Amino acid sequence: MNNIRTFLSLLAFALAQNLASAHCQVPCGVYSDQLRFEQMLEDQTTIEKATNLINELSGKKDAQSMNQLVRWINTKESHATNTQKIIAEYFMIQRIKSSSKNYEELLKGAHAVMVAAMKCKQSVDPENTKVLKAHILAFHKSYEGKK
Repeated sequence: MNNIRTFLSLLAFALAQNLASAHCQVPCGVYSDQLRFEQMLEDQTTIEKATNLINELSGKKDAQSMNQLVRWINTKESHATNTQKIIAEYFMIQRIKSSSKNYEELLKGAHAVMVAAMKCKQSVDPENTKVLKAHILAFHKSYEGKK
């Protein structure tokens, strides 16, 4: 009897976890577009800071600097991935509709943000962080239907 309760408890927990993580794809209307753009811009700022610190720390050989270098690399990767997730899971799946009059423009803008985030992962060139910001802002403008 105890094994059955344990199994049912674990099953209920697993199902609850799946429902909680799927929340963003349920048409509840809780999330705001503006907040997603603000989050991507915050991610870009973090990527920019991480890139600058990686470049600064890369010449140092002491253990503390190497530890911080690894941490900033991980941070840069995480924030670039978050930007890509927002584009893919929020905008591409939920918000950009094939019936939109500027559908192709929106797809190109979303793709440009994802590629720019990828380039931020691949290098420590500060120019890539500026390109990412420019693409986020251009996508935002296009998304809101502004010229």
